[in-house]
This record gives sequence, C-alpha cells and structure tokens, in this order.
Amino acid sequence: MSNWPEGYGRRVLAEVDSTNAEAARIAPQLAAPEWILGLRQTKGRGRRGRAWVDPVGNFAATLVMRPAESPDQVALRSFVAALALYDAFVAVTGRSDGLALKWPNDVLLNGGKVAGILLESAGFAGGAVSHIAIGIGVNLAHAPDTGAVEAQATRPVSLLSETGASVDPESFLEALATAYARWEAQFATYGFEPIRTAWLTRAARIGEVMTARTTREETTGTFEMVDSAGNLVLKTAKGRIAIAAADIFF
Repeated sequence: MSNWPEGYGRRVLAEVDSTNAEAARIAPQLAAPEWILGLRQTKGRGRRGRAWVDPVGNFAATLVMRPAESPDQVALRSFVAALALYDAFVAVTGRSDGLALKWPNDVLLNGGKVAGILLESAGFAGGAVSHIAIGIGVNLAHAPDTGAVEAQATRPVSLLSETGASVDPESFLEALATAYARWEAQFATYGFEPIRTAWLTRAARIGEVMTARTTREETTGTFEMVDSAGNLVLKTAKGRIAIAAADIFF
C-alpha cells in the first residue's frame, strides 16, 4: 500500500453480500472515508436493482463517506468517481486510447462497457445526507455474456480481453483510491465546475444522437453537454431538454 492515499481507510473482504450493503452497515461508525473491496460478492447489484455479475477476478468495491454537503452536491460525486476510474485504467495499462465516460455512470473501453458506478445514500430527517456509498464494479478479467444484458444496452467487455492487461483487484483498488483522492480534493476545493469540464473532455458521443430512457418516457436528441447540476442536456425537436437520470442508448 505504498501509494495509499492519506485519510482513507481500507478493508478487503474475502466474501461479502454486497460492498454497498457493507458500506451501509459500517457507515454509522465511520470516522473517515473508507474503501471496501469484496473479492467475491454473493448479491452484487447495479442500477435500479439489476443484478451485477461479479465472477472472481473482477473488481467490486465501495467508497463510503459521510459528506457535509447538500444532497444535490453529494450526488455529483458520481462524476468524481468516473474521472478516478478513467485515471485508474490509464495507471494500470499505461494507455488512454479507447477509454470514454458514458453519462451518467459508466466507463467505456473500445465502445464496450468495462465499468459501472452505483451511488447510494441515506439521509437524516430534514434532508441532510448521513452517508454516501459509491459502488464501483469493473470487468477486470471477465465480461458478462451479451445475453445477460438488456436489449440495446452497451455490450460488456473486460479490461483483459480489450487490452491484454492482467490486473488483480487489490492493485486496481490502490490505483483507483489514489486517483479518487486527487479528484475529491479538487471537488472539495473548487466545486463541480472543474470536474464537469474534465468529465466532458473524456465524454463519449458528444455531438451525436442518443436516446435517454426512463421508466416513463424516451427522449432522443443530440448530446450537447452536461450542465452545472450534472444533468444530461439533449437538443431535440422540442428544444433543449435537461435529463436528471436515465438509461442511455446509442
């Protein structure tokens, strides 16, 4: 752990139901942010309760922290985590070609999904956030079969298959934690704007047509930007539309 960032805890579990669930269990006793790495997850999950396939050799970790900001500011840490993931991939492979960030919370490699982020929080009465769990799953060695993902969803890929880089979960955690600490310091000092700018320089499909799908509706338009609240902005036939949360299809 020679490069482990100061001020962050670290625990590695041989097996856990879900690192986000473990984060919720330990959050009340936390004195500082802590990374939880599960070498095997038995009940991993993705967005909207979807199962997250997590074979041995892949990466499943959660950063749990107790932030002081308002809930809308806390939620912007999904962008901080995405930038940290991007940098971690560069650190372990020595290359950035083929990497891109897909709004709201995926990392693409050669056009396929190699990593995802699941941000969960719990609150106090009055709306303050008691803790946030930033769950991160990475296909280091294995990718799910395409038949296991939603129709039209981005195809899954693994770091090993796309780059030939064989990286163990604990080594990846060190690279990720180091990168996250750098971006978190920027966020804490300067706010969201430099994070937003950096994210946009790494974004997938800016200027291209995409479809944003929620449980209630679909919106198709040209991806223009991410605004100061972290919303996706699409230019459509009805004008510019800002979308707070959705699944994106290219």
